[in-house]
Order: sequence, then structure tokens, then C-alpha cells
Amino acid sequence: MAIDKELLDILACPKCKGDIKLTEEKDGLICEACKLKYPIRDDIPVMLIDEAEKI
Repeated sequence: MAIDKELLDILACPKCKGDIKLTEEKDGLICEACKLKYPIRDDIPVMLIDEAEKI
């Protein structure tokens, strides 16, 4: 199951409140402004700053 397009439209980066986009591998959400990747686990985006990886 993939992340729903409507969900992506309403999600925002918890750090800067900016737009996020799905990675090409569909394994995370990227905030270009903060250079952070939020993981997706069991089809659920983990939108916690502490869980994000720097890119």
C-alpha cells in the first residue's frame, strides 16, 4: 500500500512547516528546505524530527 496522494498534500515538515515530497524509492518523505528525510514504516509516515535522517 502506497502513501495516499491526499495525505501527501496535507502533510508538512514538522520542523519548517514546508512542503515535503515522496522519495523515488517510496521509503520516505523529503523536506528540501531542511534537508531531512522522514521514514515511512509499515505504510505510515514517521513525522518526528528526532527520527529524520539528514540528506
